[in-house]
Amino acid sequence: MSLFAALRLPREILFGVGQRHALASVASRTGRRALVCTDARFAATPVFAEMIAALETAGIVVLVHDRTLPDVPQDTVAVCVEASRGFEPDMVIGIGGGSCLDMAKCASLLLAHGGALADYYGEFKVPAPVLPVIAVPTTAGTGSEVTPVAVVSDPDRILKVGISSPYLIAAAAICDPELTLSCPPGLTAIAGADALTHAIEAFTAMRRPGDPELAQQHVFIGKSDLSDQFALHAIRLLSRSLEKAFVDGADIDARADVMMGALAAGCAFGTAGTAAAHAVQYPVGALTHTPHGLGVATMLPYVMTYNRRVASADIAIVGRALGLDATGVEDDETIADAAIGEVCRLFAAIGISPTLAELGLPEDRIDWAAEQALGIGRLIKNNPRSFDTAAMRGLVRAAYDGDLAASAL
Repeated sequence: MSLFAALRLPREILFGVGQRHALASVASRTGRRALVCTDARFAATPVFAEMIAALETAGIVVLVHDRTLPDVPQDTVAVCVEASRGFEPDMVIGIGGGSCLDMAKCASLLLAHGGALADYYGEFKVPAPVLPVIAVPTTAGTGSEVTPVAVVSDPDRILKVGISSPYLIAAAAICDPELTLSCPPGLTAIAGADALTHAIEAFTAMRRPGDPELAQQHVFIGKSDLSDQFALHAIRLLSRSLEKAFVDGADIDARADVMMGALAAGCAFGTAGTAAAHAVQYPVGALTHTPHGLGVATMLPYVMTYNRRVASADIAIVGRALGLDATGVEDDETIADAAIGEVCRLFAAIGISPTLAELGLPEDRIDWAAEQALGIGRLIKNNPRSFDTAAMRGLVRAAYDGDLAASAL
């Protein structure tokens, strides 16, 4: 097969210790009036005050919206937009975790095009460019700073919903590992496990022929040569440093590795997409109200085991990126098994729940969760091994029981 690749990324990505100090310069090239979306916790920090002061010193007029909530409830976006429409911002700056970045994307969308968020659910529903977004993450996990998707919670729907469009990609991403130093161990673990899941699912996703219309008709198109490079880079960084950052949050080198890993994973899955682990998490998360990164990480070893039958070569490459196969003589089947075992070991070391039962999924909702997951076509079609109803029910049951071997059936 000839090489095929596709990437959609911000026009500027800045990474490194102290890069937050470039925000005023980047913003000055973007506009003069900035809506800043963050949350109450980060808005109260001295570092946030310094960033706002730098923007104002650069002559940028700032309006701060500091009421972003986890999972971005749909009505909170409308509140933000109504409060800022009269301000007439010409850019939106998201500073915070993934929800703050998603809030910024959604606000920029509605400020540019009006209507309700529900008008844009799905793929390619955004009709034209939105207000420029500058994304400044303070956690290392979602990759929202570089992806074309914003996820919100809608009270009219059981599952969280996404808006997917290349127009939602931030104009600039500024990633400073020092901003993650205050992340507590639990959040570090969940966010980092989310990033590793992004990377592994992107690397093992379905590979499709390079039809010229593929990327024009789908936001997420499966693995390609370029997305693979980002995914493997992310896996290498996260495997060597996620546990270190969890144990010692002041280790700036480990923090940098984890943040770069999350960024690289976002670059990978922002085009390649994710697959079955994410599909199962949507209904499980709706029922258990557990963090997204925790749910996808719980599912990942079971999904890798399910996919091993058709993707052992790719999973073996993942294993080598995880640092296995030091001698170079082990065969793919052995390395693939070891890769799944290493993911299990790493997740256990940082406190990721090993079963859906521990996440709180009621046993009598296993079939419902499987049916809902099977219906998320944009994710299921990306999985390298296909599903029918029985297979999905078997996977969810195996993850509920903690029976890794059963998920291979």
